[in-house]
Amino acid sequence: MTRPKRVLFIAYAFPPVGGAGVQRTVKFVKYLRQFGWEASVLTVANPSVPVVDERLLAEVPPDVIVRRARTWEPSYQAKARLSDGGTSTGGTRHRVRKVLRGLANAVLQPDPQVLWVPQAIKEGTKLLREIEHHAIIATAPPYSAFLTGSALARRTGLPLVLDYRDEWGISNAYAENKRPNALSRWLQGRMQNHVVRAADMLLATTRSSARELEQVRARAQSAAEVAHIYNGYDPDDFAGRTGDGVQGQRKTYRLAYIGTLWELTSVAPLVEAVRGLAVAAPEAAERLELVFAGRRTAAQQTLLGHLTGLRCQVSERPYMEHAAALDLLHSADGLCVLLSDVPGAERVMPAKVFEYMATRRPIVAVAPKGEVWDVLADYPHKHLCLPSDAPAITRALLAEVQRKDGGVPPYFNGWHHERFSRSTQAGQLASILDGFAESQSERQANVPPS
Repeated sequence: MTRPKRVLFIAYAFPPVGGAGVQRTVKFVKYLRQFGWEASVLTVANPSVPVVDERLLAEVPPDVIVRRARTWEPSYQAKARLSDGGTSTGGTRHRVRKVLRGLANAVLQPDPQVLWVPQAIKEGTKLLREIEHHAIIATAPPYSAFLTGSALARRTGLPLVLDYRDEWGISNAYAENKRPNALSRWLQGRMQNHVVRAADMLLATTRSSARELEQVRARAQSAAEVAHIYNGYDPDDFAGRTGDGVQGQRKTYRLAYIGTLWELTSVAPLVEAVRGLAVAAPEAAERLELVFAGRRTAAQQTLLGHLTGLRCQVSERPYMEHAAALDLLHSADGLCVLLSDVPGAERVMPAKVFEYMATRRPIVAVAPKGEVWDVLADYPHKHLCLPSDAPAITRALLAEVQRKDGGVPPYFNGWHHERFSRSTQAGQLASILDGFAESQSERQANVPPS
């Protein structure tokens, strides 16, 4: 019997860390064994992160090898105090915090998680010496994970896959409290070229991001292949969840948005559209219920405040564990996608959208033309609206409220979402890894005896 092949995942974002970015690695680890690959995971022992989800630990098969390396980062709360400094924009304390934040951003390249790299390399080297592995996958952000992956690949000669959950440039452009100056951009450009030259594969989460990574590869003069594997949904997460009876018990139309609200996912177009609905159809606005669940920046919180007095009901909830978020999805009448009209956003596909589709709920997508529009093109019940077209968003909201008022069910006959299952995505990754394993075997077979 042939022993399964083994891949090492390098993932700072791994349970009990919470958030959407964790799901991709966890589901790969869960399903790769169906395709002849076992997984080990190198992650952080003391993560400095904004949210945790202890229940996600149950998603990791108990026999998966997980090694945890300590980081020298301060706690997330300490970093948040340094970044925020209260609401005041003046005074000595604010100026000191600003200087310290600038110094930290300048020194800690490419991100504060670089303080994890030395111990991660040490633990990873030890693990790879103890147990035979056939490939390494480093997933980012944070992009310091790529530094760890390239170091281990160079030490061991194992094939390296760099999994870009977000593009490096987009992440830098819109991340909270992170605006790299010219020197930082130059340093990070050199860092990216360095790790890309060490890689055998650059893996994107969308088709258009893969095209962008081809440009990254060319600038680095790398021989790495480029591919994309979308995010997806796990059928196991949806077993026993319907929520179908809940919608009929409410007189309001519940439109839910789950995820972070920040510069890349601004709520501003939706607020403007609700303002238009309150003027054009006040009775419909009164039957609209908006639910926002997740973290939000101060600027986005201010925008949500503008919904006050617009007749609709608004419910604001904090970050929710994944299981609770799925319950909320199923309780909704419709689901909202928000993506700002900013450079690069057309290449972004929010991971939550695949779970949106799996619920078979109407989707109101406010996004620039690009990946979101392409993926949702054959989704039967959707409204695709540009962020700049507030009247179109208003019409979509009105149509949905009136549809529920009229008792008209959403239309989904003949549409299937199985191609976006996490098992399918794991099979695609296994095919890539199989190709590397076969190439390695061929090289070893052609080595002349000493």
